[in-house]
Amino acid sequence: METKQHKILIVEDEESIQKLLAITLQQANFDTILAVDGEEALEKVLDEQPDLIVLDLMLPKIDGLEVCRMLRKQNIETPIIMLTAKGEEMDKIVGLEMGADDYMTKPFSPREVAARVRAVLRRTGERGQSNEKVLVSGQLTVYPERLEVYLDKERLEFTPKEFELLVYFMKNPNRVFTRDQLLQAVWNYDFAGDTRIVDVHVSHLRDKIEENTRKPRYIKTMRGVGYKFGE
Repeated sequence: METKQHKILIVEDEESIQKLLAITLQQANFDTILAVDGEEALEKVLDEQPDLIVLDLMLPKIDGLEVCRMLRKQNIETPIIMLTAKGEEMDKIVGLEMGADDYMTKPFSPREVAARVRAVLRRTGERGQSNEKVLVSGQLTVYPERLEVYLDKERLEFTPKEFELLVYFMKNPNRVFTRDQLLQAVWNYDFAGDTRIVDVHVSHLRDKIEENTRKPRYIKTMRGVGYKFGE
């Protein structure tokens, strides 16, 4: 039986980078679609329905952050990997807050591009095939199959990556994880990644589930080590 090729939308206005991404992903057995600005990207998402979007931040007409925000506002949950330049630390954080699943900093290696795309697709595929039971801790209830989280009967909204991190924590209560372990387990990276992405997502989770983020009830910081989930 022939395996379906994943369709990747590359949104990049710099021709040399666009070509590098397209060739790299095609060699890795992905189908590629191209867009050079934010408006075209939004059209291609609706028309082509890609499996993943590689999205540059600095785009003509509509920038990458706004494209991400508009897609998530329309409840389009297609995984997004953002491309950022060095020094755009705040843009990375804002992008993650708007629902991006991951980011890469230019310049990047072709090997990293393919690995990141595979990791995100693998994670989202596993999420769709999950058959987990309801997870409960204190007033927090998570339904993995329905992608729903409730805190004392109030439904909370999470990005796909925040949801996956929370589920991983709740499936492993009272276990201490280093940032590298969380990066490997949740982001599926087989190489050294930027552990700051873990801290950003933990901070977002705390903002949503903790009554007092300075004295967290659920996600505790283990100084010099990492994090532990446990009521």
